[in-house]
Amino acid sequence: MRFAHRLRGGAWLGLAPFLLFIAIFLLTPTLVVVVGAFLDDSGRPTLDNLRSLLQGYVVDALVSTLELSIGTAVVGAVIGAVLSYAVATAAPEGALRRTVTAGCAVLAQFGGVTLAFAFLATVGAQGFITLFLAQHLAIAVPGDLLYGLGGLGLVYTYFQIPLMVIVFLPALEGLRPQWREAAESLGSSTWQFWRHVAGPILLPSFLGSTLLLFANAFAAYATAAALVSQGAPILPLVVRATFTSEVVLGQANVGKALALSMVVVVALVMAAYAWLQRRTSRWIG
Repeated sequence: MRFAHRLRGGAWLGLAPFLLFIAIFLLTPTLVVVVGAFLDDSGRPTLDNLRSLLQGYVVDALVSTLELSIGTAVVGAVIGAVLSYAVATAAPEGALRRTVTAGCAVLAQFGGVTLAFAFLATVGAQGFITLFLAQHLAIAVPGDLLYGLGGLGLVYTYFQIPLMVIVFLPALEGLRPQWREAAESLGSSTWQFWRHVAGPILLPSFLGSTLLLFANAFAAYATAAALVSQGAPILPLVVRATFTSEVVLGQANVGKALALSMVVVVALVMAAYAWLQRRTSRWIG
């Protein structure tokens, strides 16, 4: 018992750096946002910051952000699920499986300014694909392709698909061959197996993964900030503008209220994701 107690104490000691990191870079900023959303510039309690969420430009940015997040989440989930199935049915030690999983692990984390630069250098106004198509095939790529909501959707989908492969592949691998064999022994067709057995089992995991992709796109900032220098088509850029604008001053606490609304949305989505994951774990272990 004494050894077990020391082990538990040692485990907590080992977690201390991680807990300190979480406290400094997650809990403290969240607390600053929550408190600042209900204070004015003089430090007095107010609800005016929350009322600013009803302004037209904020509502438009929220709608655009939801469209971008939902669209890229759905596209990434569908394409990623198909790719996950192809990987799951490949040879466990084959080159295809190792290459795809390794590539997805890298590409899912390939974002921010680096990803924006990669797209600019590829299909931007002076990108090599843009110039090649114009010079050799007389195909004109719009110069502003990447600078609007559609361009952001294209860039976001680039990292949404590999993220879907990473989070959905374990669910596909959890499907037991015995279930397929039992269904076939009872005269079930492939469609009936997926409709009545595999589909209901995988549905919570698929929906949960889609919610994760939605949260990933909803909170993304660096890539959009690098591509969109004029205007603020999505909510994270509106938050940035409240802190950096040289035209409208004293909007920092309004930005905190906007950030708080995003925190609430992401928290609700992640709570739904956790609930769906618990349902999935009943069948897939």
